[in-house]
Amino acid sequence: MTIKEALRQASKTLASGSIEDAPLEAELLLMHLLGIDRAKLYARLEDELSPGDAQAFAQLLKRRLSHEPIAYILGHREFFGHDFYVAPGVLIPRPESELLVEKALDFVKSEFPYRDPVIAEIGTGSGAIAISLALLLPNAKIYATDISPRALNIARVNCEKHGVQDRVYLLEGDLLDPLPEAVDIILANLPYIRDEELSELSAEIRMFEPMEALAGGRQGLDKVRQLLEEARGKLRPGGLILLEIGAGQGRAVVSLAKDLFPKARVELARDLAGRERVLSVTIP
Repeated sequence: MTIKEALRQASKTLASGSIEDAPLEAELLLMHLLGIDRAKLYARLEDELSPGDAQAFAQLLKRRLSHEPIAYILGHREFFGHDFYVAPGVLIPRPESELLVEKALDFVKSEFPYRDPVIAEIGTGSGAIAISLALLLPNAKIYATDISPRALNIARVNCEKHGVQDRVYLLEGDLLDPLPEAVDIILANLPYIRDEELSELSAEIRMFEPMEALAGGRQGLDKVRQLLEEARGKLRPGGLILLEIGAGQGRAVVSLAKDLFPKARVELARDLAGRERVLSVTIP
């Protein structure tokens, strides 16, 4: 069987299993197996696939048909222009969360022209958000917390991969508890899925991604509320809180933030799809 034939067959197999973008995913899986990029893959379309590679390819397809996320199979995912190691135990970074990085960068640019900020990412998971900020703000001091030791081990791999292990301080503990000092920016993608919505998640998410990074309680705001309450003692005057939120939660989180920070400027930022995605709380 040639590589071209293997790709065609794999694409049909994935499509029959209701996998979106089946042709693309077939290519990604075979490139991963052969250790080549797309250009080399297309240059070798007429090459024969060895029996061993054909068997290994079939196993990768089987994993994907079981709804294992392709990011876990490949072992990496791109975020904010950088490649990050991901594995079961951490939430897979998503493009929507890049808005947190963008808003933090805008704030630093406007509010910190003469001193370097201290930033805390809470529930860091793979470390993608904290590391992206470290790469763009080389003089910033960044704390990254997570309650999961496994997640912190994965984040540590990514810190070393991107050479920021001396500037991103990984701390184990719940939410803001591990922070050793007050900070200028707190940002987080906390669990915000409502309990009643968990069963409606795709099989890829529901069966493989860590539930503790998804389940946000009856209204989806348990951890958001807890962080906002704790932030009053961990945020410097003039500081900023940035929290990713779910669909339809905008009004509730704005009301919650205004109750806890009556003098703060509370805003919602929309993602590229026009959905209210990030809560912004600026302390006067």
